[in-house]
Amino acid sequence: MSERTGSISGLTDAEAQEFHKYWVQGFVGFTAVAVVAHFLVWAWRPWL
Repeated sequence: MSERTGSISGLTDAEAQEFHKYWVQGFVGFTAVAVVAHFLVWAWRPWL
C-alpha cells in the first residue's frame, strides 16, 4: 500500500478542490430547494 502525503484527509490538493466544488454545488442546490419549499408553504399558509 502506497503512502500519500499532504493533508490529514489523505486527499491531494486537486482531489480536495474537486470535492469542495461538488460539496458547494450540493449545498447551494439544497439551499435553493429549501428556499423554494419555504416560499411555497408560506404562499399556502402565511406565518407572518
